[in-house]
Amino acid sequence: MNKAVETEGGPRLDKWLWAARFFKTRALAAEAIDKGRVLSGGQPIKRSREVRVGDRLSVRQGAPGELPREIEVLALSAVRGPAPVAQQLYAETAQSLAAREAAAKARKLAPEPALAIEHGRPTKRDRRELHEWQRWSASVDDKG
Repeated sequence: MNKAVETEGGPRLDKWLWAARFFKTRALAAEAIDKGRVLSGGQPIKRSREVRVGDRLSVRQGAPGELPREIEVLALSAVRGPAPVAQQLYAETAQSLAAREAAAKARKLAPEPALAIEHGRPTKRDRRELHEWQRWSASVDDKG
């Protein structure tokens, strides 16, 4: 079962983010905190800060262009449990959900141009075929 922390302050921030399944490992959670991807009140915080019920956090994870998730801490835990239990530790704000849905719609309507490229670099065989074609192609400027 999930063991809730009964101390006054609560678990460290990196441990809570790991227990709430925002990051796969505590090391990844600590790295994100150190890089300033986890904010409290718009300010970067230290990984050793104790989490308390009612704290509002901004957690940015995933791709660099990904919008941060604005969450409110509902419960404390220092033990990583199943996903349904971890989802009960926090609640995402309505504004954050709306912003992430709008960004998802925008991505769907205007996909990344690089994803439309079907072929990457030409292979050695493709280059040889291109070279052969260029070798035998006739040009208006050629006088023979």
